[in-house]
Amino acid sequence: MLSIIKLMTYLLRVNLDIEEKHPEKLLRFHKAAETIKKLNKGGNKVVILSHIGRPKGFESRLSLKRFVLPLSRTLGKKVVFLPLGDFNKIKGVINKYPRGGIFLLENLRFESGETVNSAKFAKNLASLGDKYVNDDFATSHRKNASNVGILRFLPGKAGPNLSHEVKRLQSVLRSTKKPFVLIIGGIKMSDKIAVIKNLLPRADYVLLGGGPANTFLEAKGEKVGKSLFDKEMISEVKKFLNNKKIFIPVDSKKSNGRILDIGPITSRRYSQIINKARTVIWGGPVGFFEDTNFAQGTKTIWQAILKNKRAKVVVGGGETVASLKLVNKNYNVENGIFLSTGGGAMLEFLAGKKLPALTALNLQKK
Repeated sequence: MLSIIKLMTYLLRVNLDIEEKHPEKLLRFHKAAETIKKLNKGGNKVVILSHIGRPKGFESRLSLKRFVLPLSRTLGKKVVFLPLGDFNKIKGVINKYPRGGIFLLENLRFESGETVNSAKFAKNLASLGDKYVNDDFATSHRKNASNVGILRFLPGKAGPNLSHEVKRLQSVLRSTKKPFVLIIGGIKMSDKIAVIKNLLPRADYVLLGGGPANTFLEAKGEKVGKSLFDKEMISEVKKFLNNKKIFIPVDSKKSNGRILDIGPITSRRYSQIINKARTVIWGGPVGFFEDTNFAQGTKTIWQAILKNKRAKVVVGGGETVASLKLVNKNYNVENGIFLSTGGGAMLEFLAGKKLPALTALNLQKK
Protein backbone atom coordinates (compact mmCIF):
# COMPACT_ATOMS: atom_id res chain seq x y z
CA MET A 1 0.00 0.00 0.00
CA LEU A 2 1.42 3.38 -1.00
CA SER A 3 2.07 5.85 1.83
CA ILE A 4 0.98 9.40 1.24
CA ILE A 5 3.59 12.01 2.18
CA LYS A 6 2.00 15.28 3.24
CA LEU A 7 3.79 18.26 1.78
CA MET A 8 4.37 21.14 4.19
CA THR A 9 4.38 24.90 3.93
CA TYR A 10 7.23 26.13 6.10
CA LEU A 11 7.44 29.64 7.51
CA LEU A 12 11.16 30.32 7.68
CA ARG A 13 12.63 33.23 9.66
CA VAL A 14 16.05 34.15 8.23
CA ASN A 15 18.24 37.24 8.35
CA LEU A 16 18.37 39.35 5.19
CA ASP A 17 19.29 42.54 7.04
CA ILE A 18 21.80 43.37 4.31
CA GLU A 19 22.06 46.79 2.74
CA GLU A 20 24.93 46.02 0.36
CA LYS A 21 24.23 46.03 -3.39
CA HIS A 22 25.54 42.48 -3.85
CA PRO A 23 24.08 40.38 -1.00
CA GLU A 24 25.28 37.13 -2.62
CA LYS A 25 28.78 37.88 -1.33
CA LEU A 26 27.77 37.87 2.32
CA LEU A 27 27.62 35.06 4.88
CA ARG A 28 24.08 35.87 6.06
CA PHE A 29 22.69 35.52 2.56
CA HIS A 30 24.36 32.14 1.93
CA LYS A 31 23.27 30.77 5.31
CA ALA A 32 19.68 31.75 4.53
CA ALA A 33 19.82 30.19 1.04
CA GLU A 34 21.18 26.90 2.44
CA THR A 35 18.22 26.49 4.80
CA ILE A 36 15.67 27.49 2.15
CA LYS A 37 17.05 24.73 -0.11
CA LYS A 38 16.85 22.14 2.68
CA LEU A 39 13.22 22.89 3.55
CA ASN A 40 12.18 23.16 -0.11
CA LYS A 41 13.29 19.60 -0.91
CA GLY A 42 10.62 17.13 -1.96
CA GLY A 43 8.13 19.77 -3.03
CA ASN A 44 7.58 21.60 0.25
CA LYS A 45 6.69 25.28 0.02
CA VAL A 46 8.77 27.86 1.87
CA VAL A 47 7.60 31.32 2.94
CA ILE A 48 10.60 33.49 3.83
CA LEU A 49 10.17 35.92 6.74
CA SER A 50 12.77 38.64 7.25
CA HIS A 51 13.50 42.36 7.59
CA ILE A 52 15.96 45.13 6.73
CA GLY A 53 16.83 48.06 8.97
CA ARG A 54 14.50 49.89 11.34
CA PRO A 55 11.86 51.49 9.10
CA LYS A 56 9.02 53.67 10.32
CA GLY A 57 6.25 52.35 8.12
CA PHE A 58 6.89 51.62 4.44
CA GLU A 59 10.24 52.79 3.05
CA SER A 60 10.91 51.74 -0.54
CA ARG A 61 14.71 51.65 -0.03
CA LEU A 62 14.20 48.97 2.65
CA SER A 63 11.92 46.73 0.63
CA LEU A 64 12.89 43.06 0.47
CA LYS A 65 11.81 43.00 -3.18
CA ARG A 66 15.42 43.54 -4.28
CA PHE A 67 16.29 40.08 -2.92
CA VAL A 68 13.97 38.29 -5.34
CA LEU A 69 16.52 38.18 -8.18
CA PRO A 70 19.63 37.21 -6.14
CA LEU A 71 17.63 34.55 -4.26
CA SER A 72 16.17 33.18 -7.50
CA ARG A 73 19.67 32.96 -9.03
CA THR A 74 21.16 31.28 -5.96
CA LEU A 75 18.29 28.83 -5.45
CA GLY A 76 17.91 28.06 -9.14
CA LYS A 77 14.16 28.68 -9.18
CA LYS A 78 11.66 31.50 -9.18
CA VAL A 79 11.01 33.29 -5.89
CA VAL A 80 7.56 34.91 -5.61
CA PHE A 81 7.40 38.26 -3.82
CA LEU A 82 4.45 38.84 -1.49
CA PRO A 83 3.60 42.41 -0.40
CA LEU A 84 2.14 42.81 3.08
CA GLY A 85 -1.58 43.49 3.38
CA ASP A 86 -4.59 41.18 3.26
CA PHE A 87 -3.39 37.91 4.82
CA ASN A 88 -6.31 35.93 3.38
CA LYS A 89 -5.23 37.06 -0.07
CA ILE A 90 -1.57 36.20 0.67
CA LYS A 91 -2.60 32.77 1.91
CA GLY A 92 -4.64 32.23 -1.27
CA VAL A 93 -1.61 32.95 -3.47
CA ILE A 94 0.52 30.48 -1.49
CA ASN A 95 -2.13 27.72 -1.51
CA LYS A 96 -2.86 27.99 -5.24
CA TYR A 97 0.80 27.93 -6.24
CA PRO A 98 2.23 24.60 -7.49
CA ARG A 99 4.20 22.42 -5.10
CA GLY A 100 7.75 23.50 -4.30
CA GLY A 101 6.99 27.22 -4.41
CA ILE A 102 9.27 29.69 -2.64
CA PHE A 103 7.81 32.99 -1.42
CA LEU A 104 9.40 36.11 0.03
CA LEU A 105 7.18 38.20 2.29
CA GLU A 106 7.82 41.94 2.39
CA ASN A 107 9.93 43.54 5.17
CA LEU A 108 8.14 42.53 8.37
CA ARG A 109 9.15 45.74 10.11
CA PHE A 110 6.96 47.75 7.75
CA GLU A 111 4.21 46.54 10.11
CA SER A 112 4.40 47.99 13.63
CA GLY A 113 3.02 44.70 14.97
CA GLU A 114 6.34 42.98 14.27
CA THR A 115 8.56 44.89 16.69
CA VAL A 116 5.95 45.17 19.46
CA ASN A 117 5.31 41.40 19.28
CA SER A 118 1.64 41.89 18.41
CA ALA A 119 -0.43 38.74 18.94
CA LYS A 120 -2.67 39.70 16.01
CA PHE A 121 0.27 40.11 13.61
CA ALA A 122 1.86 36.89 14.89
CA LYS A 123 -1.41 35.00 14.33
CA ASN A 124 -1.70 36.38 10.80
CA LEU A 125 1.84 35.25 10.01
CA ALA A 126 1.16 31.82 11.50
CA SER A 127 -1.90 31.42 9.24
CA LEU A 128 0.38 31.28 6.19
CA GLY A 129 2.02 27.92 6.95
CA ASP A 130 1.98 24.54 8.66
CA LYS A 131 5.28 24.68 10.55
CA TYR A 132 7.66 27.38 11.67
CA VAL A 133 11.46 27.33 11.55
CA ASN A 134 13.62 30.06 13.07
CA ASP A 135 17.09 30.20 11.51
CA ASP A 136 17.84 33.82 12.39
CA PHE A 137 20.28 33.95 15.30
CA ALA A 138 21.11 37.61 14.64
CA THR A 139 17.63 38.75 15.74
CA SER A 140 17.39 36.39 18.73
CA HIS A 141 17.80 39.26 21.22
CA ARG A 142 14.65 40.95 19.86
CA LYS A 143 11.18 40.00 21.11
CA ASN A 144 9.30 40.20 17.79
CA ALA A 145 6.10 38.70 16.44
CA SER A 146 8.04 36.63 13.88
CA ASN A 147 10.42 34.98 16.34
CA VAL A 148 8.53 34.88 19.66
CA GLY A 149 4.80 35.59 19.24
CA ILE A 150 4.34 33.24 16.27
CA LEU A 151 5.20 30.22 18.43
CA ARG A 152 1.91 30.70 20.32
CA PHE A 153 0.01 29.78 17.15
CA LEU A 154 2.25 27.38 15.24
CA PRO A 155 4.60 24.51 16.13
CA GLY A 156 8.19 25.52 15.57
CA LYS A 157 11.82 24.56 15.87
CA ALA A 158 15.30 26.00 15.47
CA GLY A 159 16.87 25.90 12.02
CA PRO A 160 20.31 24.36 11.37
CA ASN A 161 22.26 27.63 11.40
CA LEU A 162 20.67 28.98 14.57
CA SER A 163 21.21 25.64 16.34
CA HIS A 164 24.84 25.54 15.20
CA GLU A 165 25.52 29.10 16.36
CA VAL A 166 24.09 28.42 19.82
CA LYS A 167 26.13 25.21 20.19
CA ARG A 168 29.36 26.90 19.10
CA LEU A 169 28.88 29.84 21.46
CA GLN A 170 27.93 27.53 24.35
CA SER A 171 31.05 25.49 23.63
CA VAL A 172 33.25 28.59 23.83
CA LEU A 173 31.64 29.69 27.08
CA ARG A 174 32.07 26.23 28.61
CA SER A 175 35.69 25.67 27.67
CA THR A 176 37.92 28.61 26.90
CA LYS A 177 41.51 27.46 26.42
CA LYS A 178 44.11 29.91 27.61
CA PRO A 179 45.40 32.39 26.73
CA PHE A 180 41.88 33.72 26.08
CA VAL A 181 41.72 37.00 24.12
CA LEU A 182 38.58 39.13 23.84
CA ILE A 183 38.62 41.83 21.13
CA ILE A 184 35.98 44.55 21.37
CA GLY A 185 35.53 47.26 18.72
CA GLY A 186 32.71 48.77 16.71
CA ILE A 187 30.85 51.94 17.56
CA LYS A 188 29.01 51.67 20.89
CA MET A 189 30.37 50.81 24.31
CA SER A 190 26.95 50.42 25.97
CA ASP A 191 26.16 47.01 24.47
CA LYS A 192 29.66 45.68 25.11
CA ILE A 193 30.36 46.54 28.74
CA ALA A 194 28.24 43.58 29.89
CA VAL A 195 30.32 41.22 27.73
CA ILE A 196 33.53 42.55 29.27
CA LYS A 197 32.07 42.14 32.78
CA ASN A 198 30.91 38.58 32.10
CA LEU A 199 34.10 37.36 30.40
CA LEU A 200 36.74 39.40 32.24
CA PRO A 201 37.21 36.81 35.03
CA ARG A 202 38.14 34.20 32.40
CA ALA A 203 39.83 36.40 29.79
CA ASP A 204 43.57 36.96 29.86
CA TYR A 205 43.49 39.96 27.53
CA VAL A 206 40.78 42.41 26.45
CA LEU A 207 41.87 44.39 23.39
CA LEU A 208 39.86 47.52 22.64
CA GLY A 209 39.39 49.53 19.45
CA GLY A 210 36.81 51.84 17.88
CA GLY A 211 34.15 53.48 20.05
CA PRO A 212 34.87 51.33 23.13
CA ALA A 213 38.56 52.30 23.06
CA ASN A 214 37.65 55.97 22.64
CA THR A 215 35.30 55.74 25.63
CA PHE A 216 38.11 54.30 27.78
CA LEU A 217 40.51 57.00 26.56
CA GLU A 218 38.00 59.73 27.41
CA ALA A 219 37.39 58.19 30.84
CA LYS A 220 41.16 58.18 31.38
CA GLY A 221 41.25 61.91 30.76
CA GLU A 222 42.67 61.81 27.24
CA LYS A 223 40.43 64.02 25.15
CA VAL A 224 39.26 62.27 21.98
CA GLY A 225 37.81 65.35 20.31
CA LYS A 226 35.15 64.59 17.71
CA SER A 227 35.74 60.83 17.92
CA LEU A 228 32.82 58.51 18.59
CA PHE A 229 32.49 57.55 22.25
CA ASP A 230 29.71 56.82 24.76
CA LYS A 231 29.47 59.75 27.16
CA GLU A 232 26.85 57.93 29.25
CA MET A 233 29.27 55.05 29.90
CA ILE A 234 32.20 57.10 31.24
CA SER A 235 31.42 56.54 34.94
CA GLU A 236 30.96 52.79 34.37
CA VAL A 237 34.16 52.50 32.33
CA LYS A 238 36.21 54.26 35.04
CA LYS A 239 35.75 51.16 37.23
CA PHE A 240 37.92 49.19 34.78
CA LEU A 241 40.71 51.69 34.07
CA ASN A 242 43.19 50.01 36.40
CA ASN A 243 42.48 46.47 35.22
CA LYS A 244 45.72 45.14 33.74
CA LYS A 245 43.88 42.70 31.45
CA ILE A 246 42.33 45.55 29.46
CA PHE A 247 44.44 47.10 26.71
CA ILE A 248 43.62 50.41 25.03
CA PRO A 249 45.41 51.91 22.00
CA VAL A 250 48.67 53.72 22.67
CA ASP A 251 48.62 55.35 19.22
CA SER A 252 45.98 55.99 16.57
CA LYS A 253 45.22 57.26 13.09
CA LYS A 254 43.14 60.42 12.94
CA SER A 255 41.35 62.63 10.45
CA ASN A 256 39.68 65.99 11.14
CA GLY A 257 40.04 65.52 14.88
CA ARG A 258 38.52 62.03 14.86
CA ILE A 259 40.22 58.76 15.80
CA LEU A 260 39.43 56.35 12.96
CA ASP A 261 41.86 53.47 13.49
CA ILE A 262 44.37 52.04 15.91
CA GLY A 263 47.95 52.97 15.12
CA PRO A 264 50.91 50.77 14.03
CA ILE A 265 52.37 50.35 17.54
CA THR A 266 49.00 49.19 18.92
CA SER A 267 48.49 46.93 15.89
CA ARG A 268 51.81 45.19 16.51
CA ARG A 269 51.10 44.89 20.22
CA TYR A 270 47.64 43.38 19.60
CA SER A 271 49.06 41.00 16.96
CA GLN A 272 51.66 39.68 19.40
CA ILE A 273 48.93 38.93 21.96
CA ILE A 274 46.69 37.24 19.36
CA ASN A 275 49.61 35.15 18.07
CA LYS A 276 49.84 33.26 21.37
CA ALA A 277 46.08 32.97 22.00
CA ARG A 278 44.24 29.65 22.20
CA THR A 279 40.75 31.23 22.31
CA VAL A 280 39.70 34.45 20.56
CA ILE A 281 36.31 36.18 20.61
CA TRP A 282 36.03 39.24 18.40
CA GLY A 283 33.08 41.62 18.13
CA GLY A 284 33.44 44.89 16.22
CA PRO A 285 36.15 46.22 13.83
CA VAL A 286 38.84 48.38 15.45
CA GLY A 287 38.67 51.13 12.84
CA PHE A 288 36.70 52.66 9.98
CA PHE A 289 37.81 49.85 7.68
CA GLU A 290 35.46 50.86 4.84
CA ASP A 291 38.02 53.60 4.07
CA THR A 292 41.33 52.02 3.05
CA ASN A 293 43.20 54.79 4.89
CA PHE A 294 41.81 53.46 8.18
CA ALA A 295 41.59 49.73 7.48
CA GLN A 296 45.09 48.64 8.53
CA GLY A 297 44.28 47.99 12.20
CA THR A 298 41.37 45.66 11.41
CA LYS A 299 43.37 44.04 8.61
CA THR A 300 46.30 43.39 10.96
CA ILE A 301 44.00 41.67 13.47
CA TRP A 302 42.60 39.43 10.74
CA GLN A 303 46.12 38.55 9.62
CA ALA A 304 47.12 37.62 13.17
CA ILE A 305 43.99 35.47 13.61
CA LEU A 306 44.52 33.66 10.32
CA LYS A 307 48.18 33.08 11.14
CA ASN A 308 47.33 31.48 14.49
CA LYS A 309 46.42 27.88 13.58
CA ARG A 310 45.96 26.68 17.18
CA ALA A 311 43.25 29.05 18.42
CA LYS A 312 39.49 28.57 18.53
CA VAL A 313 38.05 31.78 17.15
CA VAL A 314 34.54 33.28 17.13
CA VAL A 315 34.00 36.43 15.06
CA GLY A 316 30.59 38.10 15.18
CA GLY A 317 28.69 41.06 13.80
CA GLY A 318 27.88 42.03 10.23
CA GLU A 319 30.64 44.65 9.97
CA THR A 320 33.30 42.47 11.60
CA VAL A 321 32.55 39.56 9.28
CA ALA A 322 32.36 41.94 6.29
CA SER A 323 35.85 43.20 7.15
CA LEU A 324 37.22 39.74 6.30
CA LYS A 325 37.29 40.96 2.69
CA LEU A 326 40.40 42.95 3.66
CA VAL A 327 42.38 39.69 3.67
CA ASN A 328 40.15 37.28 1.73
CA LYS A 329 37.69 38.46 -0.90
CA ASN A 330 35.95 35.04 -0.93
CA TYR A 331 35.33 35.11 2.83
CA ASN A 332 37.14 31.80 3.31
CA VAL A 333 38.45 30.96 6.78
CA GLU A 334 40.14 28.04 8.55
CA ASN A 335 38.14 25.34 10.36
CA GLY A 336 39.01 26.77 13.77
CA ILE A 337 37.32 30.08 12.96
CA PHE A 338 33.58 30.42 13.41
CA LEU A 339 31.82 33.37 11.76
CA SER A 340 28.68 34.23 13.70
CA THR A 341 25.85 35.96 11.84
CA GLY A 342 24.91 37.78 15.04
CA GLY A 343 26.38 41.03 16.31
CA GLY A 344 24.23 42.29 19.18
CA ALA A 345 22.76 38.81 19.69
CA MET A 346 26.22 37.24 19.97
CA LEU A 347 27.38 39.87 22.45
CA GLU A 348 24.26 39.51 24.61
CA PHE A 349 24.60 35.71 24.57
CA LEU A 350 28.24 35.97 25.64
CA ALA A 351 27.21 38.48 28.31
CA GLY A 352 25.08 35.75 29.87
CA LYS A 353 21.75 37.32 28.97
CA LYS A 354 18.60 35.38 28.03
CA LEU A 355 17.64 35.94 24.39
CA PRO A 356 13.83 36.00 23.88
CA ALA A 357 13.80 34.00 20.64
CA LEU A 358 16.03 31.27 22.10
CA THR A 359 13.92 31.08 25.24
CA ALA A 360 10.78 30.74 23.09
CA LEU A 361 12.40 27.75 21.33
CA ASN A 362 13.52 26.25 24.68
CA LEU A 363 17.17 26.70 23.73
CA GLN A 364 17.74 28.80 26.86
CA LYS A 365 16.07 28.35 30.23
CA LYS A 366 13.80 31.16 31.39
